[in-house]
Amino acid sequence: MNFDHLTLSEIPATDEELRPAIRELIAAHIGNMPLYKRARTWMGGDAVFSRAMGQAGFLGLTLPRKYGGAERGPLARFVVVEELLGAGAPVGMHWIADRQSALVILKFGTEAQREQYLPKICRGEMYFCIGMSEPGSGSDLASVRSRAERTENGWRLNGQKVWTSGAHHAHYMIALVRTSGEPADRNQGLSQLLVDLNAPGITIRPVPDLNGDHDFNEVFFDNVELPHDALLGEEGAGWSQVTAELAYERSGPERIYSSAVLLDAWIQHVARQPQCEARQRLVGSLTAQLAVLRELSVAVTSRLAAGEQPVVEASLVKDLGATFEQSVPSLIADDLASHPEESVDPELWHAIMTVTHIAPAFSLRGGTREILRGIIARGMGLR
Repeated sequence: MNFDHLTLSEIPATDEELRPAIRELIAAHIGNMPLYKRARTWMGGDAVFSRAMGQAGFLGLTLPRKYGGAERGPLARFVVVEELLGAGAPVGMHWIADRQSALVILKFGTEAQREQYLPKICRGEMYFCIGMSEPGSGSDLASVRSRAERTENGWRLNGQKVWTSGAHHAHYMIALVRTSGEPADRNQGLSQLLVDLNAPGITIRPVPDLNGDHDFNEVFFDNVELPHDALLGEEGAGWSQVTAELAYERSGPERIYSSAVLLDAWIQHVARQPQCEARQRLVGSLTAQLAVLRELSVAVTSRLAAGEQPVVEASLVKDLGATFEQSVPSLIADDLASHPEESVDPELWHAIMTVTHIAPAFSLRGGTREILRGIIARGMGLR
């Protein structure tokens, strides 16, 4: 892989100008939300806030105006998302629809599908989830067993998905399923379907995390009848479509800011304490790592804005970002434990425990680090 063409990217001033308005909207809605809830960032959700985002024009920023979007570039969305995650705003309801589902429908969908789904996504009224992972497959996405067969009226879907974030409040799933061949055929014979999660034959079961919170789900399909127009894009082209989708999923700021609320609260605590050289080094180290990861994320977003598909670069940012995010709660906990004489706000302790318990998922969602490093190695010609 040749990195000679990579340069630092800057966010245009016209996009930076969005910050005051989104900050005002966030401040009006998060109010007295506890720190531990804000620390869940995009794993939390609030339908009222999602509709307010849509009403203010902060959803569908990159979509055409004819569908309710703002026809802005990916860096405009980067600015908005950075502010949302930095404050710990409850974005989980609309998150997946705005981040990737809308873009996939815009790119591969029919005009009728665009008109049906995109305006509702832009208004914050329709939520999506991702139907990729399956039980018994680990991160081997190509071993899909869920199958959709053609019928006189459309498609009949059977199978199961797992680790499905937000399925319990989503209206639709974009599911990667097998429409021909066998699992041994790997990425051949796969297609994407738009699945109405209120259809008969669908069962959604929670997979609680260590905090007892509900984000992940299992989704079961038992002879689910879908119409002909449930097919998204071309039949059999599901693998290439989902590969393009993963670039959107892996490149965003959420891959580096999942621990940002906790990090900010700890730095505020440290600022009120006597000076400590070891602490100053830790604050500097974590701040420097976050700054570098942000530059990488901005660079990947700039590549997307240029119409490219930076699959390898997005995988790199996601892997490095997850490693950073997972290190933050343990490093902060170790620091506080080394200063037992200090009085620590119970809110901060609660936030540490919350992020510690959800941190293992940071390297699961969007692809495990083993899969990501395989993609990176192939892109660099190492395998």
